[in-house]
Amino acid sequence: MESDIGGVEVAKFLLTATYTVQGVKGLRQDGGTKRAEIVTAMIENAGGSVEALYFAFEEHDSYVLCDLPDQQTAVSIALAIRSAGGLDLRVTPLMTPADVDQVMQLRVAYEPPGA
Repeated sequence: MESDIGGVEVAKFLLTATYTVQGVKGLRQDGGTKRAEIVTAMIENAGGSVEALYFAFEEHDSYVLCDLPDQQTAVSIALAIRSAGGLDLRVTPLMTPADVDQVMQLRVAYEPPGA
């Protein structure tokens, strides 16, 4: 999904994270509010914004819905977080219904294996 931050088009992403044992220890020490502030500052420093941030402690431990300038920024954030340890992170680019409409108009030739 493309949106706008200060006149610049950005893409929407969902960051899903699962804490490692080391990460849970850090969360116990820091607390949720401090971790949310750290994540928000990181995303804002990368030129993005956080729409929502939640902790869940189910299949994934945290969810961040955010706008980022581009895929390269999203990958850079993911690599920084994963290489620091404490979290296993997945980055999912999101699309609006209008984006899906555009995609459905595209025609791509493809032949499945063994066809």
